[in-house]
Parts: sequence; structure tokens; C-alpha cells
Amino acid sequence: MKALILSGGKGTRLRPLTYTGAKQLVPVANKPILWYGIEEMVTAGITDIGIIISPETGAEVQAKTGNGERFGANITYILQDKPAGLAHAVQVARPFLGDSPFVMYLGDNVIQQGDLSYFLKKFTQQPQDALILLRPVANPSAFGVAKVDDTGRVLQLIEKPKIPPSNLALVGVYFFSHIIHEAIANIEPSTRGELEITDAIQCLIDRKKQVIACQLEGWWLDTGKKDDLLEANRLILDTYLTKSILGMVDSESQIIGRVQIGERSTVINCTIRGPVVIGNDCHLENCFIGPYSSIADNVILIDTDLEHSVVLEKAKIVGIHQRIIDSVIGQRAQLTIAPRRPKALRFMIGDDCQIELT
Repeated sequence: MKALILSGGKGTRLRPLTYTGAKQLVPVANKPILWYGIEEMVTAGITDIGIIISPETGAEVQAKTGNGERFGANITYILQDKPAGLAHAVQVARPFLGDSPFVMYLGDNVIQQGDLSYFLKKFTQQPQDALILLRPVANPSAFGVAKVDDTGRVLQLIEKPKIPPSNLALVGVYFFSHIIHEAIANIEPSTRGELEITDAIQCLIDRKKQVIACQLEGWWLDTGKKDDLLEANRLILDTYLTKSILGMVDSESQIIGRVQIGERSTVINCTIRGPVVIGNDCHLENCFIGPYSSIADNVILIDTDLEHSVVLEKAKIVGIHQRIIDSVIGQRAQLTIAPRRPKALRFMIGDDCQIELT
């Protein structure tokens, strides 16, 4: 069994953050989104992993993620020279995949830990050509949508339909036998100019191949937008964070609930109310850090109130007496605001920005 994780694309929905980096490397709870998928594969027992990369961000993904040794995996990087669809990515990966069965996982998705192992077991226990995961959603027109019968057999798949046949959206996890390659070879690009994986699966259905669907009971998020990124951060902190104080916290500070503070970080005269994760080599002084906040390595926060936000590496925020909420602050961004500005503040700030509000 092999795994194929897609980590290409241009991340247009997460701009300005992704003007300078890969969307799959944006951290959730201080860990790149892509790494959650890799760890989920390894936990399920799949260690031979191919990662699809793009010309724009591939070098960054490869440098950050490495050869897989840190995960107990062997990672092969596969260049997709243009964003021509999920089925095209499988075509490009054919030399790596060979005739092995494989799981395909979209690298900007996060699913509840342990779910992949359950569905992998279901896929391998009985001979089948494809297994897809579905989840009821409120806006099915924004997704690939499935129509299934009472036994779970898939009858029809439609990509982003104007009139959806159901509210069952395809989760970004697919299990395939080698026969999917034949199906992809027999489809044409869609009106979007892409080879759609939904068309390839529909080809299997039309040829009476064994395609079954399972509903995902645990949580699933596509982190392609700011609010989804913050929700993934909230869910992971809520579910998995444990208390750990490795840095220095002075006697004037108050740490409440599940809080992680990394090595060599200093906390002076602060109140931190978990769940909160703070990376290594950070400096926090005269701050309030509220629940569901993630602060990456080498961040400086002084005279700042922050809640339900993600702050990326080497950012510096000074003098923010009004609370920053529901925000994502990019790498190396610098933010200062004159005191006594009213209302809470919400930001989506890209890397290397310098902002001063007066």
C-alpha cells in the first residue's frame, strides 16, 4: 500500500499568506498542515509516501518536510508542472505508484486522527476498486457530490453541481486499486480544463466496478480559507493539546488550563488562558493570550491582547491593547497600533508585512 499526498496548487484562497509560501506549510497548532496527513499515513501503517509538489512551492515543501525520516516514512517528491487536476496528479505519479493500491490525500485537509486507519482496514478487507469518504455539508454545490444507494454503493458523482443530487460531499481522501489508472486514461479534461478525479471514479462506476462510499463520522476540514484554518486550529488544540511548560514563566504571570510553552521562551507579567500553544524562543510581556491561540517560534508579543488567532514564525506585535481576535498573522510580520483604539481587531496579514495604525 502506498500513499499519494497532494501538496501543489497556488493557495489563492489563503492569500496574502500564500504569496510567499505553500498553503500546506501554514501551521495549525504550530505544525504544518501537510504534516498531519503524513503522520496519519504512518499511523495507519503506510510509510511509502509520494508528495505531489508544484514548481512554485515545491522546493519549500521539500526543504521543510525532508525525506520522511522524522515521521518514520520514506518520502518521494513528484513534480506536477501545472495544476491540471487531481486525476492528472495521479497520472504524473504513475511511475511511483506502479500497480500498488494507494490512498490519495489532499494535503490541505485535516481529518480526525485515527479515522484513516479504520477506512484503510475496510478497503483492504474486501476486494474493491475504490472507496471514497463522504460527509454531509450545508453547501454541496461547492464540492464534488455523491449519490449512493442504501448499501453504500456509489451511483453517481458530480463535480460542483448547480443542482446537487445529495448533500454528501467528497472528503479529500480516496482509496484506489491500480485500475484507477485505466479509468484516468479514458477521461477528457472538464470545462475547467482539468482531469477530474470525480470523472475517473464515475468511469469506474459506469464500467460496473466496485466503488463504495463510507461516511466520515469524525471532523474534517479543508483549510483553504482563513476561517477554516482557525477552526482546524481550534479543533486540534481542543482535542489533543496537553499541558507542558518548558520555558520561563515569572511569578507575576498566570497560566490557566492546558498551555504549552516551548523551550527558551519567556513569559513576563502575562495571563495565558488555554488551550494555547507557544513555540520555542518566544518573548511575551504584559500580554493576555486567550483560548485557541497558536504562537509559532521566535515570536515577540509585548503589550498585546490576543485570542482565537494564529501567529506565524518571527512575527512581532507590540502595543495592541485592543484584543486581536479571529486573526492570522504571517511570518515576520510587524504590527503596532496606537493605544485606545476602539473595538476588537481582526486581521489576515501576509508574510513580511509591516503595519502601523495610528
